[in-house]
Amino acid sequence: MEVSEIEQLINEALELDELHVKFDGSQCAIIAVADFLGDLSRVKRQQAIYAPLSDVIKQGHIHAVTIKTFTTSDWKREKMFNLPL
Repeated sequence: MEVSEIEQLINEALELDELHVKFDGSQCAIIAVADFLGDLSRVKRQQAIYAPLSDVIKQGHIHAVTIKTFTTSDWKREKMFNLPL
């Protein structure tokens, strides 16, 4: 599985302002930025990003996923501490 394929799955399902994906073997790290995420609980934010990947996770292409989510205002403040992967 390629980074571009993971990005495509997420971008087709969600309208994000920024998306950063790092894929190393079977481990995936994701940073997602969008204002609508501010309306969701922490669990719902994770579920929103995780959902488009559920099939490839079930198929075993991805074994571990780390997800960080931010609103655009939070991202402006936190970007320097969470540099894109």
